[in-house]
Amino acid sequence: MQRSKLLLEKRKQFVQNYVENNSEKQMKVIVEELIEQLFISEKTIYNILKD
Repeated sequence: MQRSKLLLEKRKQFVQNYVENNSEKQMKVIVEELIEQLFISEKTIYNILKD
């Protein structure tokens, strides 16, 4: 199953904005919250942030 580029871009923007808006928290807490909200893995989140 291939994901839509639009959905991938929206997810990437959401993750980046979430990290910026919650920068006062520790990164581990931010990642845990994103995992719960988006149902994606920790590795995926770090890959999005690395790009």
